[in-house]
Amino acid sequence: MENNVFNEMAKRYDTEERVELSKVIVKEVKSVLQNSKTKSLLDYGSGTGLVSLELSNLVNSILLVDSSKQMLEVAEAKIFQKGITNSKVLYSDFTQETPALKADIVLVSLVLLHIPDTNHILQGLFDILNNGGKLIIIDFDKNDKIYHPKVHNGFSHEDMEKRLSEVGFKSIETKTFYHGNSIFMKQDASMFICTGIKGFLTYHGSYLK
Repeated sequence: MENNVFNEMAKRYDTEERVELSKVIVKEVKSVLQNSKTKSLLDYGSGTGLVSLELSNLVNSILLVDSSKQMLEVAEAKIFQKGITNSKVLYSDFTQETPALKADIVLVSLVLLHIPDTNHILQGLFDILNNGGKLIIIDFDKNDKIYHPKVHNGFSHEDMEKRLSEVGFKSIETKTFYHGNSIFMKQDASMFICTGIKGFLTYHGSYLK
């Protein structure tokens, strides 16, 4: 496919607002990716790679996973155009079936709000992580001004930490890092980052911190 076709597709998905928001997210994710040069990163719900392709020099490898073939085509074109050698794409929907993948870091950026069964997807991502691996969630803080039948109106920190803990994550940390105008369904909103570690499996089958 011609470059200009991809550029048109990219413009459709990568709106100015999304690009600006992704820069804020990239900056925050970079702060929790120190010493990750040897690690593999899986970006679930990667879209066109606006966030994870900006992290390619901080990790050993990146797998961009999405259930939109068109978005992944745009991501592939970016990988080619930018000469990124450690990133590839995978067309998959983990809400239907979690493939037998493994990663040291899983990133889920503005994805959970679109998934009805939060606990099920968190369990799938937990299973993909290697022991000692890190989950990084970026999402919107709970916002009572928003109502949509197919989208969560954000998450409270307590609720997210409880869900991660129930799945088996340890060392869970959450903080709000950005407030923006009209960034969540045309409403002012704030975003949080939540990280959790998959504990090391002990010989009798329970997880340690």
